[in-house]
Amino acid sequence: MDRENCSSSSEFIFSGITNNTDLKGTLFTMFLLVYLINFLANLGMIVLIRTDSRLHTPMYFFLSNLSFCDLCCSTAVGPKMLADLLAQRKSIPFVGCALQFLTLVTFVDAECMLLAVMAFDRYQAVVNPLLYTAHMSSRLCSRFQACIYTVALTDALINTVLAFRLCFCGSHEINHFFCDAPALLLLSCSDTQVNELVIFIIFGFIELSTISGVFVSYWYIILSVLKIRSAGGKLKAFSTCASHLTAVGIFQGTLLFMYFRPSSAYSLDQDKMTSLFYTLVIPMLNPLIYSLRNKDVKEALEKLRSKGWF
Repeated sequence: MDRENCSSSSEFIFSGITNNTDLKGTLFTMFLLVYLINFLANLGMIVLIRTDSRLHTPMYFFLSNLSFCDLCCSTAVGPKMLADLLAQRKSIPFVGCALQFLTLVTFVDAECMLLAVMAFDRYQAVVNPLLYTAHMSSRLCSRFQACIYTVALTDALINTVLAFRLCFCGSHEINHFFCDAPALLLLSCSDTQVNELVIFIIFGFIELSTISGVFVSYWYIILSVLKIRSAGGKLKAFSTCASHLTAVGIFQGTLLFMYFRPSSAYSLDQDKMTSLFYTLVIPMLNPLIYSLRNKDVKEALEKLRSKGWF
């Protein structure tokens, strides 16, 4: 479509989570609590890992990066969503929408890859415990980190440029509470086949490769654990992986449901609830999953409490 036929509007309007005014106060209170727990838990996890020398290991290095991604994902969406629950007009500038889209895609991609790298880290810890420190050196961890954020940002930039070069001719009301790819593509009056193909190829490759990496790592972990003779040793090995498997299952399951369904099965109202789950609820659950089941984190928290931090 010719660019001159595109609308010149400089903003989008969100439909929001609900139009029921009776529910808005309750939802605002509930999601404010979720966001505050989310923000404090992830920030606390980052600070805890940075300040306690016992947590300066590859596993906690990647865990602090996971908390950073969760913090950025929820902050990209949460404050604006909360403000819109109290606002009469839920508008966002065109540039603001693009920035929100870019931030969310970057850190969702990064979290997918981080979970795969964390599975590889658990594989090294269980299968090669004596060589774990040598294999998972700080140099290798830094390379993993740089590669993850480079790939994630590149994918986000490609999708952002393609999405915001589309024409939006009629209504600029996005049937969502943030700038998400499916909602933007449905709103556009341009041909979106290229966008859909790019999302399917790049994000599909990231999903396929990371999920495959997790499966392969845990296949070797299971084979290695089954060779352990003592029941206590098996339980200890499995317990080190339980938190990570829980996080992977919840996050990847939600993304697969959200972005890899047939187009005929899409329901934006249903997708709003799914989006709430992976942008606010899962980032809140991750630090709780890792801290409540982790002896080292509990001891580090107790150490800070004894110093009067709490």
